[in-house]
Amino acid sequence: MQGLIFAAAISLAAELSLAPALAQPIAPSEAEAHAGQSVTVEGTASAVRASPSGRATFIDIDGAYPDNSFTAVIFAKDAGKFSNLSSLDGKTVDVTGPVQLYKGRPEIIVTETAQLKAK
Repeated sequence: MQGLIFAAAISLAAELSLAPALAQPIAPSEAEAHAGQSVTVEGTASAVRASPSGRATFIDIDGAYPDNSFTAVIFAKDAGKFSNLSSLDGKTVDVTGPVQLYKGRPEIIVTETAQLKAK
C-alpha cells in the first residue's frame, strides 16, 4: 500500500512540475506559440471594451481589435471581481494563465484578479 501511495505522489509531482507558468513574461506576439501552456503575457493594453452582447470584456493588447496581438477575456460572470478595468487602457499589463486560440488568435481567459496585473 505504501508503495502505491509513493508512486501516486511521484506521478502527481511530475505532473505539477509541468504546469507552472514560464518564469519570464513573454511578448504578446509570442503567445500563439505557447498555446496550451500557462504563461504570463506582458504588453500594453491598447483598448478595453465590452462585447456588444455584454457577455465579455476584452482587453486588447499591443494594438486595438482586429489588429491586436493578444486578448485578455473576462466573462460577465467574473467581471464583478474587477474594478475600473477601463483604467488599464494605455498601461503595461501582465496577464497570466493558459493560452488558448480562439478563431486562430491567442487569448487568456481571466477568471481571478491575480491573473491580471497593471504595472
